Amino acid sequence: MNETKSNKVAIGRYNTLKVKRSVDFGVFLDDGEGNDILMPQKYVADHVQIGDMVDVFVYADSEDRLVATTETPRAQVGEFAYLPVKAISRFGAFLDWGLTKDLLVPYSEQRDRMEMDKSYVVYLYLDKNTKRVAASEKLNRYLDNIAPRYEVGEEVDVLVYDVTNLGYKAIINNTHSGVIYRTEAFKVLRVGDRMKAYVKKVREDDKIDLSLQKLGFGKVGSLRETIIKKLQENGGRMAVGDKTDPETIMLAFGCSKKAFKMAIGAMYKEGSISIEADGIRLLRKEE
Repeated sequence: MNETKSNKVAIGRYNTLKVKRSVDFGVFLDDGEGNDILMPQKYVADHVQIGDMVDVFVYADSEDRLVATTETPRAQVGEFAYLPVKAISRFGAFLDWGLTKDLLVPYSEQRDRMEMDKSYVVYLYLDKNTKRVAASEKLNRYLDNIAPRYEVGEEVDVLVYDVTNLGYKAIINNTHSGVIYRTEAFKVLRVGDRMKAYVKKVREDDKIDLSLQKLGFGKVGSLRETIIKKLQENGGRMAVGDKTDPETIMLAFGCSKKAFKMAIGAMYKEGSISIEADGIRLLRKEE
């Protein structure tokens, strides 16, 4: 949980707030500015007392009153999420984001009209006029607004938001956009997929290329562990090797044939496997 510990409440995010007073229908929390925020009774734990600090998510209800909940939303303000449409109204589309109150995507924030029972990648923002949390499907305005400062090989969190002929567009650490080339993915990705990836290259124009595998020796080390585990699961021997087709290697180990050959070559040199005519064999017991 990313908590916001400050004197001023952060709407649309987690906060740690002090219990100020108790009423029949819940407790009031101090917002840091002398105002009360209601946490309804159904969210109040039995052990909570006056003066306790509680971790809550704060948002505005349908009457623009701030309320606190212990429910866990799928995303906070400033984050991207892949969410399903729950209802359509004259105001826009309402998405299910894990709270009792649904999340509005106004028509002005939709790229095309959203449809029932479909899911979309959106950005959560705070409407300055209503103080309500809303969402936008116009992602580009919220991406790449600061210069990237990634190291080659750095591990990042990514969310796939578009599929093209070239590959898969992904949101990096809720801040930048990057691409995983289709020829290097080695598995089918879909919009909404979340995973770890690695920065392969930051171009002069700040475009970012991503890899699903660790680069260089780190990749070989990680793949080595996968191969060892697969061998152990198959009695110490597998019918795969230099002559095995790339598709079979991809299905077995989730990597390219080139990466597989690099890994088994290193493992052969260290003496952990033998490379035989009918495949590879584990030579020593791994801890």
